[in-house]
Amino acid sequence: MKMSKKMFLCGVIFLFVGAALAVATPAAETSKETLVYATTDKISDMDPANAYDFHTWELFRNIGGGLLNYIPGTTTLVTGLAEDYSVNATGDKYTFKLREGVKFSDGTAFDAHTVKWSIDRVMNLAGDPSWLVTDFVESVDVVDKYNVRFNLTGPVGFFLDLVATPPYFPMNPNIFPADKWINDPSELKGGVLSGLGPYKLVSFKRDEEVILQKNRNYFGDEPPIDTVVIRYYADATTMRLALENDEVDLVYKDLNPSDKADLIQKGEYPAYKIPSSYIRYLCFETSESYFKDARLRQAVAALVDRQDIIDKVFLGQMQPLYSMIPMGMKWHSDDFKDTLGDANIKLAEQLLSQAGYSASKPFQFELWYTPSHYGDTEVNVAEVLKSQFEKSKMVRVTLRSAEWSTYIDNWDTKVMPLFLLGWYPDYMDPDNYTAAFAGTAGSAGMGIYFSDPEWDRLFKQEQTSPDQTERERVFAQLQKMWTEEVPTAPIFQGNLYIFAQRGLKGVVVGTDMVLYYSTLYFD
Repeated sequence: MKMSKKMFLCGVIFLFVGAALAVATPAAETSKETLVYATTDKISDMDPANAYDFHTWELFRNIGGGLLNYIPGTTTLVTGLAEDYSVNATGDKYTFKLREGVKFSDGTAFDAHTVKWSIDRVMNLAGDPSWLVTDFVESVDVVDKYNVRFNLTGPVGFFLDLVATPPYFPMNPNIFPADKWINDPSELKGGVLSGLGPYKLVSFKRDEEVILQKNRNYFGDEPPIDTVVIRYYADATTMRLALENDEVDLVYKDLNPSDKADLIQKGEYPAYKIPSSYIRYLCFETSESYFKDARLRQAVAALVDRQDIIDKVFLGQMQPLYSMIPMGMKWHSDDFKDTLGDANIKLAEQLLSQAGYSASKPFQFELWYTPSHYGDTEVNVAEVLKSQFEKSKMVRVTLRSAEWSTYIDNWDTKVMPLFLLGWYPDYMDPDNYTAAFAGTAGSAGMGIYFSDPEWDRLFKQEQTSPDQTERERVFAQLQKMWTEEVPTAPIFQGNLYIFAQRGLKGVVVGTDMVLYYSTLYFD
């Protein structure tokens, strides 16, 4: 997600770490009308004006909704709270025709004033995810009761994907304060969070348990399961035991790699492998370090053996990645595979020789990692990379590490010539995986400091064009250029796993990684 030092990659922390949240409690007696869902993930602020992590966004996608939403399991947008929309000729004004008669779960009516109030609130409060609105929206106008117009700062080629993110979700103006964001539903007027989604929040115990029930005022199809109980576990081991003791129906984000492998091998629980859009990659400081030389960046990228890392560290549970645009997202192309390959020692040594290095004068550099932010496996990733790089006698690597707060401070001081990072999407568009790393402004915010006028021109072209064919051509060009300049080098794309009790059906999760509770049912 965006490079805010406070919230950057907040979802990633909990995907692999299994943060200490709560001790598991014994399961209450449940029926097939109740689903118990276990996770080691974490809730942040219960307010889309400031929440900026995947699990809290997942909750809002189930208790709220957007003017447009994704079909579960896909990146295909469909109408939601809006039944139609139109765009002006210059592509900088979007008018949405809203559904009539829609109500929040507490009976509060929904209309164009609700949308404007919600967007104005996000913009005024300037929380962590507010840039998803303020970078693109100048103002919102109420055209009439059921028509609302977004006036953009300029044409945006992926605005509809932005509209489907939680900061754009309409919130109930009768319960949310206009002048501050809330952390807990108890801070709301009446102490209840009422939404527009298929479920409503009826109980909230932070780090312990959240209970959702059907929203009887929901405008869409009624979900099959009446009640969803989400339990938060202190660690992956305890969560696995809860599954095996029949205390929970479903486990998502996240078990240890060894537990996943063992459960898959035993075959006692249906396992759902989800090709997520979470990616891992190497970053180069390109302005002052020895990696100013693109040949050295190419050489290091050529030495990476992706499958070796996946097999040794993650027991084969990830996928090799050959573009910064993840597989499953439109316009992905395997240019790194075609150009630099894996463990391409011959090419790497040709490039190193051109840069003046040899076995007697090896290229020496530091590889940095952060030991806990991405979980206990991160040191293993760094060690395997070091061994891969040093398969060439022309390379010598020193491993360095820093805890996350220092790590992100190091982006400013440029002390890390080569470092590991990971990325979750803010919005499901290739722009979010490219401009953030190689555009002049985004790159500086991540410690890469790559800047090229031609790249910036291409980013502006794809960002402002409503012509998706033109955008596709730009991204094809950018992915080829990436293998030449290599501001970053993709390594692998994450697979997520859901394990469930037999009889639970309707698990539908796609590359957006969102679990929609309304598709689940017991057979």
